[in-house]
Amino acid sequence: MAGRTLMMHGNSACAEGAILAGCRFFAGYPITPSSEIAEYLSARLPAMGGTFIQMEDEIASIGAVIGASIGGVKAMTATSGPGFSLMQENIGFAAMAEIPCVVVNVQRGGPSTGLPTLPSQMDVMQSRWGAHGEHPIIVLTPSSASETLFLTIRAFNLAEKYRTPVILLTDEITAHLTEKVTIPEPESIQIIDREKPTVPPEEYLPYQMVESDIPPMANFGEGYRYHITGLAHDETGFPTNDSVKIDEQLRRLNRKIERYHDEIVELDTYWHEDMEIAVVCYGAPFRSALNAVRRARKDGTKAGILKLKTIWPFPDKELRELLQDVEKIVVPELNLGQVAFLLKCIAGDSAPIRKVNKINGEPITPDEIFEAIKEER
Repeated sequence: MAGRTLMMHGNSACAEGAILAGCRFFAGYPITPSSEIAEYLSARLPAMGGTFIQMEDEIASIGAVIGASIGGVKAMTATSGPGFSLMQENIGFAAMAEIPCVVVNVQRGGPSTGLPTLPSQMDVMQSRWGAHGEHPIIVLTPSSASETLFLTIRAFNLAEKYRTPVILLTDEITAHLTEKVTIPEPESIQIIDREKPTVPPEEYLPYQMVESDIPPMANFGEGYRYHITGLAHDETGFPTNDSVKIDEQLRRLNRKIERYHDEIVELDTYWHEDMEIAVVCYGAPFRSALNAVRRARKDGTKAGILKLKTIWPFPDKELRELLQDVEKIVVPELNLGQVAFLLKCIAGDSAPIRKVNKINGEPITPDEIFEAIKEER
């Protein structure tokens, strides 16, 4: 399959990206609109010596993924809104215990069962704040099938490098549109594996305060025995009530993502050099934004696009720089303005924000974004 250009929808591209990244374990429970990821991997993983398990529910799914990762296997699950909610406690556990894993959330409308077959981007805030406590998270968001494949690979690399759960936050439109995807040759892909300890088992500290803030991770079954808990713990992994050690570990936990912000955050720019109106978008609405901005520029409007590929950590520094000379900001989202709210915190009153929102399961059209741009001229 490598080197070939195929017609694939986003969910299949996600599954193929996972395999290319080295994923060899998937546990999940069917839920629209993510089920094709599980279906694809149920055939591909066993053929490659991997493991596919259909679990009894989403809570068990993320638990199995965490267990597989502790055993040294790159592991993932895929779900949608209600299932994502059920996974939150274990996502918090994985963050606290610093266990690499990938969670794909193909968004659909909510609350509750919501709109099972229709698109949404309502889980932006949940992806960051769904699990309680002060912990960091990395969230990537693709806008095409090809980008889904490459961001899935990147999700695994980030999870392994920073010892953290990574969320791929896609949507029903991106997941189900079929388009050209060129499968890269394996040797052209950068693959990152977790750093292993170099000390003997009796000297190993799983949560050691190291210079990089990312302690090496030993895999169970390789001669290392250590304690894993969701409780506040010291360098050995055992629970502690020592306030100094708790503060030290939690600050390191958050710092290991904050200090590498520039390496993690990605966004694409289009016509940003002279833009007076910025369209900030992510996921499926990018497609409509691209059409609308092209039309606006032909019409003489200096519009540009800032497309987010990383939502968390939020690219505040990058956006602040790119938006400093912008007069207006247009934000199309399949929610009521979750990223627009974050942009308001950055832009303040310097640039008015025009929201273009839909929450009824219908896509945002190019005409709607074009009209929003025209209104702001």
